[in-house]
Amino acid sequence: MAKAKVAVTLDADTVKRLDYLVKQAVFPSRSQGVEVALQEKLSRLERSRLAQECAKLDPQFEKSLAEEGISEDLSEWPEY
Repeated sequence: MAKAKVAVTLDADTVKRLDYLVKQAVFPSRSQGVEVALQEKLSRLERSRLAQECAKLDPQFEKSLAEEGISEDLSEWPEY
């Protein structure tokens, strides 16, 4: 996958914590640590957004949609 350079400014405490993780070989570099952290945060936000949208659904309406046409479909199934 192609990568793009991005400059970020971090507070000193965050850099210190990131450097510690690099020193402990959790990440091979600061860049990799920032990339992994950002990917994880974006994934969490996407899952959260999906959960929020799912919460808006009306369970009864969704069930009625799922069951719509089932009686007709059953007559088309072969006997075993």
